[in-house]
Order: sequence, then structure tokens, then C-alpha cells
Amino acid sequence: MSFFSELFGNSKYKNINEDELNKISKENKDALIIDVRSVGEFRNGHIPKAKNIPVQELSSKIHTLDAYKNTDIILYCASGARSSSAAKLLSNNGFNHIYNLSGGISKYKGQLK
Repeated sequence: MSFFSELFGNSKYKNINEDELNKISKENKDALIIDVRSVGEFRNGHIPKAKNIPVQELSSKIHTLDAYKNTDIILYCASGARSSSAAKLLSNNGFNHIYNLSGGISKYKGQLK
């Protein structure tokens, strides 16, 4: 997929708030939460049960997520910008239930791990 089609492609993901994140993860125990921040940022605190895949590594690791193509995937970063890029990448590569936490972890009021 070319750079421009990833950038301007028909991405299908939904921006959500913390309440929606909690509802999705409660209703779907198999939902995958991915923190796309750096390893250092992740170590300083993250949403419980989140997996860390830094956004710059996501493209090369996307094949490891193939089993989740039809599972809810919630992405977040510090402010929502990097996770929005990650959401576009996943949705353009056949992932069907992608959610981006609007405002990122900075808007998250729950407990951090």
C-alpha cells in the first residue's frame, strides 16, 4: 500500500471517549488495547491490560495482529495523534473494529498500571 493511500485512504475507525472504552472492554473480554507510545512512555504508566506496540513499529509487526482482524482493537497514545495514524494503518489493512481513544491517555481518568 502506498504512502498516500495509507494517508488518505478510506479509513474506517471510530474515535471514542473513556466511557466508550470502558464499555467496549467490559462487553468484549477479548478486546485488544494497544498503547502506541514509546516503550519509555508505556513504562511510566498505561491503561491496564494494554499491550505496547510503538507506532513506528506497528507497520512491521502488523502481521502479528492478524488473529484480531475481527476483534475490537482500541488504540491510544498521549494525545490521540499517533493512535489516529495507527488506526488508519490498521483499518486500511483489513482490521474491522478499530477504535481510537480521543485525547489519548491525557484524557483517561482511570487507574494506570
